[in-house]
Parts: sequence; structure tokens; C-alpha cells
Amino acid sequence: MRIRFWFGIALAGAASVCAAQGAWSPQRNVEIVVGSAPGGSNDKTARQVERILVEKRIVSIPLTVVNKPGGGSTIAFNYVSQHAGDAHYLMVGTTALLSNHIVGSSKLSYQDFTPIASLFNDYVVFVVNAESPMKTGKDLIARLKKDPKSVAIGFATTLGSHNHVAAGLLAKSVGSNPRDLKVIAYKGAAEALTNLLGGHIDLVTTAAGNAAPHVAAGRLRVVGVAGPARFTGALASAPTWKEQGVDLVFGGWRSIMGPKGLSAAQVAYWEGVLAKATKVPEWREDLERNFWADDFVTSAQFRKDLEKDYAEMKAVLTDLGMAKQ
Repeated sequence: MRIRFWFGIALAGAASVCAAQGAWSPQRNVEIVVGSAPGGSNDKTARQVERILVEKRIVSIPLTVVNKPGGGSTIAFNYVSQHAGDAHYLMVGTTALLSNHIVGSSKLSYQDFTPIASLFNDYVVFVVNAESPMKTGKDLIARLKKDPKSVAIGFATTLGSHNHVAAGLLAKSVGSNPRDLKVIAYKGAAEALTNLLGGHIDLVTTAAGNAAPHVAAGRLRVVGVAGPARFTGALASAPTWKEQGVDLVFGGWRSIMGPKGLSAAQVAYWEGVLAKATKVPEWREDLERNFWADDFVTSAQFRKDLEKDYAEMKAVLTDLGMAKQ
């Protein structure tokens, strides 16, 4: 599974961008909607995109990041879906578009939106408090094998999210029943990590970039990385699950999507803008800083990937006893 922007610019520059990307261009403020609270990976995605587009003067209109947490991103999805055909509304698309529909928590699916571009993959890490008796991934596995309910697991943003699926896949891989896990869904990763730091839960499954500052400060410890290889920097010492005998590579893509009914010219404009943004050095630096894996794919291919991802996510959630669609 690919569990894969108030600056004006010179008139000539604006004209060349418009000509290159189609007849349409935004004429007023553009909202980038995020389905989680500030501080998490989804919010970081929106603000990184906004910063690059503004600082590099790639767009000529104001941009606003709008956080609408709640309902496992369904509040944000519902809000954007109310603006069909209006490309002044964008959102950070995540695997919640797949899982929410599959588990029945939302009537909206990826088919109710316009895919514009997939940006990157964000592999899940398994994090414990630095004072936790679970020092390694093998310690966590032992606890899950003995009593899955003995490990309180927090994640964002809803039951059935890719972070929940990651925990379930680990449990299944080591012979435990994923349905027996003690799980708690939070509105954002920052809230989940705060509870972990406070000793209220035992484990958080989250994006590597969310955990890295706390790991660097010695407050948290990564006991397993669900990526194909070790990260660098602050997480260089964290072993992958494969290194610890578990075949688990899993994460969530981050994308930019619009409401349903966008025209080809509107899609082409935003594809071009995002293609430019992802080529600047600052974007590459952001990828490395947040431990994101580059995976830029434009609309047509992204739509095909979504079809495949939906089928594969449904199979996983069915196996975990959560699929209703």
C-alpha cells in the first residue's frame, strides 16, 4: 500500500504562470483545510506548503491554513465538500478519506473530492515514554503477546486511522488479536504525545516528525519504525520493525485535494503550483527535517493510486474487524 500557499508577484510573472498552467487562477483568498489540531503532521503539511508558496512568491493571492479538528477529519471533509467546483478551497488529504468511509464513520470517500497531488509518505513510528519499562520493540511485543489490553495505545485522529491500523498490524504480526488492543483516539498527534509524556498512556503510533523533538530531548523513545530503512538524524538509533523480526512497513500519504467538480484548468493550476513548490531546496529540507519520504504524484496517477489504496485498506480493516462498507 502506498500508505503512499499575501504576496503579489510581477504582472509578467503572473501571466507566465497562468499561461503555463491553464486559463484559471485563484482570484481571492484560498483556504487550506486541515482535519486535525495544530501541531501534528497534517497541520505541518499545510503550513509547509503555505510557507513555500508565499516565500517563493509562487502564488499571487492570500492563503490561510484553517484547522477543523474533530470526527476523525470528517468535520474538515464535510466543510470542503460543501464548496463543489470551487478551487479556492483545498485540503490536506490523508488515508482518513479511505478508512473513515470503510469503517462507516463518514459517508464521504475519496470519490467525493478532486485529487490534485500526492506529496509524500509518512512512515509510522511506535513511541514510548523514556521512563517506560518497555525499552525495545521486543519488550512491546512481549506485552502484546501476554496481554494486548495491558498497553494503552494513543494515536490521531480516529479509530480506523492509519496509525490505528499500524498498531493492529503489529499485533497481528506477533500473534495477538488486533481487536483486543486498548486504543484511544485523539484529535491530533500533539494531544496524544502530551498524554504519553504525562504517563497517561503507554504507547503512541504517529509520524516520525511528531516524535523526533521529544526523542532528541530525551523524553520519548522510539521502539520500532514501520519504514523500509532507519531514519537519520535524531531517530538514527531507532530500529525498524524488520530489524526486530517483524515484517511491518506501513505509513500514510499526505496530499492536496480539492472539492468535487474542479475543472481541468483548476486542477492544472494547482498541479503546476505544487510541482514548483516541491522542487525548491526548502521543500527538500522540510522533507528531511520531518522524516517524510518524497512521493510527488499528480492528479491522474494519484486517482488511480487511490482506487488501489482503498481496496487494500478495506482488506486490512476487514481483517481487523472494522470494515462496514
